[in-house]
Amino acid sequence: MLTRQLHIALSVGVGRAQKVCTVNWKKGGLNDDICFGLPPADERFSLFISLHKDMFCYIFFPSEVMGDRFLLADKTSSRRESETAAATQFAGFVDAEGFPSSTAWKKAPAIRFCEDWQGKEADLQRETQVRLLWTPAALYLRFRARYRVLTFFSDAELNGRRDQLWDRDVAEVFLQPPGSGERRYKEFEVSPNGFWIDLDIAPGEKHDLHSGLTRRVKIDDAKKVWVAEMALPMKCLTVQFDSAAAWRVNFYRVEGPAEPRFYAAWRPTGTPEPNFHVPEAFGWLVFVTSPQASG
Repeated sequence: MLTRQLHIALSVGVGRAQKVCTVNWKKGGLNDDICFGLPPADERFSLFISLHKDMFCYIFFPSEVMGDRFLLADKTSSRRESETAAATQFAGFVDAEGFPSSTAWKKAPAIRFCEDWQGKEADLQRETQVRLLWTPAALYLRFRARYRVLTFFSDAELNGRRDQLWDRDVAEVFLQPPGSGERRYKEFEVSPNGFWIDLDIAPGEKHDLHSGLTRRVKIDDAKKVWVAEMALPMKCLTVQFDSAAAWRVNFYRVEGPAEPRFYAAWRPTGTPEPNFHVPEAFGWLVFVTSPQASG
């Protein structure tokens, strides 16, 4: 049976980790050796693993962060399976448009959701998958969105920015880095035809972020799927990026030209009417270090 070693890290605080032990991994699952080096029995921890091509990986987080759930690279995790998203470190070269290759994206675990903002009314024909990669300079997101009917604006500013973009089909991410404040976060949206908007959100405030984001989109009419990639400069998200610190995050989709529209959320907001601006409902985002990137 194939056996590889996994480097395991033990949480020393919410969203922070350090390596404490090495265990064996056998094809098909983790063996009993994983018991070595764990914290005392009265402290409940959850395991986060990202299995890359070389089978290295990673992080124990407190249960309040991970929720006793797993994420695996090249696997998908639904909203009900995890409250934590993972961004995988990217150490390769970007293409001519400034985005990672398809091979790089496959190393990032895919989150999927198709339920509405209340966690109900699942619609597999509108399923969304999200993958994330990171470097110290940028956070990359890839949305793969199945659709029934596409609706988007035909007009925008010369750079593709479109106000009120959410009134047509969009994929969205809300990001809240540490130190943002309880109800302050960044909002990014992209449409099937590549229009975008970025906003800095705070109680009673909404400002253009001027993030310098780049994006590209592709529509596959035959498969009824649209794909959007976004590159967000890290400097627009946080003053000093720390890959050991967990962020808060949520992902959304909107589809349809008129009500009732389809409002989907990875982590349900639970509001009576559609509302994505509920930061207390955000999940967690952790940054996984790649052994290749760290040398």
